[in-house]
Amino acid sequence: MLVGVTAVLLSFGALVTTYEAAMAVPDWPGTYGHNMFLFPFAEWFHGPWDLFLEHGHRLLGALVGMITLVMVAVVWRSGASPAVRALAAAAVLLVVVQGLLGGARVLLDDKTVAKVHACTGPLFFAVAVAVATLTRRRVMDSPAGGSRAAAALLVASYVQLVAGAQLRHADATIDPGTFGWLVALHLFGACAVAALAAAALAGVPDGPSPARWWARTLVAVVVCQFLLGGGAWIANWGMPDGILPEAWQSADARLARSAWSAWVVTGHVVLGMLILGGSVVLAIVSGAFGRGRLTKPAAGERAFA
Repeated sequence: MLVGVTAVLLSFGALVTTYEAAMAVPDWPGTYGHNMFLFPFAEWFHGPWDLFLEHGHRLLGALVGMITLVMVAVVWRSGASPAVRALAAAAVLLVVVQGLLGGARVLLDDKTVAKVHACTGPLFFAVAVAVATLTRRRVMDSPAGGSRAAAALLVASYVQLVAGAQLRHADATIDPGTFGWLVALHLFGACAVAALAAAALAGVPDGPSPARWWARTLVAVVVCQFLLGGGAWIANWGMPDGILPEAWQSADARLARSAWSAWVVTGHVVLGMLILGGSVVLAIVSGAFGRGRLTKPAAGERAFA
C-alpha cells in the first residue's frame, strides 16, 4: 500500500513541476486560509488544474505520512529484523523532512529547496520499496548473481534522478555552459544506467528466478526510458539543429507546453522513479546487501508492505 500511494504522490509531484503549479496555493500548511483537510472539495476538484495538482499533491503527502506511521507501528510490533526496523525509522524521518521541504518550497518560493525536495522524494520511495521487499521475503542464502552490478545500478539510478531534478528545476537564467554540463551529465548517467542494467542481467544465472525476472524487466524499462528521454527533449526544446551540443544553450524551454508534451516529460520522470524502485528490489533479491535465510515474514509484517 505504501509503495503504491507513494508512486501516485510522486507522479502528482512530477505533474506539479511540469505545469509549474507549485505556487498555485501560496500558503502552507493551510490551503487559501482553510485547514488543508477541510478545503472545499468542489473548489479543489472542479477548480483550476494547477490548484487540483498542488492541493492533491498535499493531500497525498499527508496520506503517505499517515500510512508510514502505521507501517512503522506494524513493523515494530511484528518483531521484524533490525534492518527492516532501521529502514522503517528512516522512512518516518524522510517523510517528515519531505513534508517540511514541501512547505518551505512554497513559503520561500525557492527553486533550490525544490531541487532538494525532488531528490528526497525518490529516496523515500526507495526506502519504502526496500521495506516492502524485505517484509515479503528474506535475502537468499546464495546470491542469485549480478549482485555487484545490481548495487551499482541502484546507486546510478538514484544519481540519475538527482541529475534530472537539477535539469527540471533549472532557472532560465542559468549559465549556458553550466546547463550544457548538466545535460551531458544526465546523458552520461543514462548510458551508465543502461550498461549496469545489462551487466546485472548478464550476471544472473539462466533459469527462472526473481532476480532474472527483475533484471530483464529493468532492461526493457530502461530502453523505454531512453525513448521517453528523447521525447522529453523534443517536447521542451524541439529537434536539435546541427551538432547536438549547440542545442544546449538555454534551460528555457523553446516550445509551448502542450498536453502530450507535458505527459511525455512527466512520464520520463515517473519511469525513472520506477527504475529506481526496481533496482532496489533487484539488489535485494540478488543478494547485494548480504546473505540471509529465506524464511516467511512474521504475520503482521506484510500488512502495509
